[in-house]
Amino acid sequence: MSPAVLGLHIGGSQTHALRSDLGPAGLSDADAPELTESSANLSSVGHQGVDAVLRRIAASTGSGVEAVCAGAAGADTPARRAVLTGLLAEHFPGARIEVVHDTRIILAAAGLDAGAVLVAGTGSVAWGRNREGKEARSGGFGYLLGDEGGGYSVVRDAVREALREHYAGLEPGTLVTALLAATASADALQLMDFFYAKPEPDHWARLAPLVLELAVEGDAAASRIQAEAAHSLATLGRQVLGELGLDLPLVMAGALLINQPQLAASVARKLSLEDPSAVRILAESPVRGAVKLAAALLEA
Repeated sequence: MSPAVLGLHIGGSQTHALRSDLGPAGLSDADAPELTESSANLSSVGHQGVDAVLRRIAASTGSGVEAVCAGAAGADTPARRAVLTGLLAEHFPGARIEVVHDTRIILAAAGLDAGAVLVAGTGSVAWGRNREGKEARSGGFGYLLGDEGGGYSVVRDAVREALREHYAGLEPGTLVTALLAATASADALQLMDFFYAKPEPDHWARLAPLVLELAVEGDAAASRIQAEAAHSLATLGRQVLGELGLDLPLVMAGALLINQPQLAASVARKLSLEDPSAVRILAESPVRGAVKLAAALLEA
């Protein structure tokens, strides 16, 4: 039996897993189907929640996995990486294991050794590595300390707009009316209560497309929120490129940038690079980058 590797992409809302067999020519073109599970993010679901997700993935992917690479949002500290590494070792005994921040697997998925990555999903972060091996990072500190321009931030700004209109004595505009309907809220005050009662970022980030699609339709309030998100995301990207070199390519990834072309185009314009073609949208699933890094573990 050929050895197999497993790639994991652990985001703020979902976990994606992909098993690939290794043959004499390297990774197989006939990968197993990509699995989608609930989040295995330690910050979101805790130790037991992560353990349960990994148990289901291990049962689905089968035996023979000799290397695992997990690209995880929030894998910022040695302590968190150690916890996730330990859990993976329990479910994939004997396998070589590496846990990296999810931006690393995005660069690998894009087929780049050097470049910058800008991610906007539930949260936001930028990271990069230049041709000399220097790394830089901006943002990605979680919803309490940052994540500007991410899905949670976009919806939080929409909730603020609802409160602004309420206390200004205005009738709810198109954006606020849609948000109230989507959350079954009677008014802005009940929406605020809901927001505090269920603070999980992924719960609210799911409503970000509603806001951004109204911006596409020209709603003034939604357009202001989208413009602020684009500014915040471009700032993250510029900070990383400023440290590493403006001649590097930049890859945009995450559900907001991949699925919201107007937002992505606005971010690209605000990056103000000399060569706009250096900015690209990730065309591959990020988990394929994790598979590549897992395969590299067996070559080391």
